[in-house]
Amino acid sequence: METESVLHPSFLVPVGHVEPVPRRIRGVIDGRTVFDTRRALYVWEWQAYPQFSIPVRDLVDGVLGDEGFAEEHGAGTAHRHTLSVGEDSRPGAAWVWGQDAPAPLRDTVRFEWAAIDHWFEEDEPVFVHPRSPYSRVDAVRSSSSVRVEVEGVVLAQAPSCVKLFETGLPTRYYLDRAHVDWTRLRSSDTVSRCPYKGTTSGYWSFDGEAAAHEDIVWAYDFPTIHANRIAGLAAFYNERVDLYVDGEPLPKPGALAP
Repeated sequence: METESVLHPSFLVPVGHVEPVPRRIRGVIDGRTVFDTRRALYVWEWQAYPQFSIPVRDLVDGVLGDEGFAEEHGAGTAHRHTLSVGEDSRPGAAWVWGQDAPAPLRDTVRFEWAAIDHWFEEDEPVFVHPRSPYSRVDAVRSSSSVRVEVEGVVLAQAPSCVKLFETGLPTRYYLDRAHVDWTRLRSSDTVSRCPYKGTTSGYWSFDGEAAAHEDIVWAYDFPTIHANRIAGLAAFYNERVDLYVDGEPLPKPGALAP
């Protein structure tokens, strides 16, 4: 049996790594620009993806208030701050790096992603977290056949697919919707976002004899330009279904993101 570690490339950037962001980065709260910088830094607090760290001098609007609490954040000690923008106060919104952090991070602040209403790289919105400069997303047409089963019920049988290769994640198999048995699936209200692929347009679940299998298939009708080949196609969670590629069963990876 193959293991998950050999099914897809792993992340290479070490925790604590810091390097410049060659893009203009902006953050907006209630329509007010909180920061606007061309001197942002990437900082890897964990391996999967970086965070933006913003020079304190590039704050445009807003005041930071030290909460008197500090903790380790991968690259060093960071001190928690409240961010106040006008009458809006957001406790725990910001982390200012301490003196034990790498020299480039000193006098910079890392904001909690959800504490900022809108993030922009240049003039394009960014969702969920910064895109890693070391991660790739490649959507490749393939003649591999794909069969999807749950509890022995065939939910999809496709003669070809689009394989989506994303750093750190198992290969996803996107199928033409004509090859999915929609009569056995029910729509859900779930929506998810990906910084590399965009916002999902739908999720579907399967009610089997043994159990309800929630949100096992999704689609991006309007993906980002980087993944435009998956537009309108449907993909199943490898982790939650029995998936056969060219007639061979695919080993199930651990629980991961779509």
